[in-house]
Amino acid sequence: MRTTINSLKKGEKAIIKDFDIDIIPLKLLEMGCLPGNTVELLQIAPFGDPLYLDINGSHLAIRIETAKEIEVELIKITL
Repeated sequence: MRTTINSLKKGEKAIIKDFDIDIIPLKLLEMGCLPGNTVELLQIAPFGDPLYLDINGSHLAIRIETAKEIEVELIKITL
């Protein structure tokens, strides 16, 4: 099963694995949305779109349609 940014829950962190470069806006790439970088879901807008993220220290909002195209791997937190 493919895990994407839109499936993250508030506060969850993940590592960006893959995406289709033709679908992702260049602006996101410039802001650090690249494979290997960490992403955390900070907040979800009241109607569920957009998603507010922290990607390697850059805070940005992306649409659900874009979030569905970015594959991630969850970071397991052990206590």
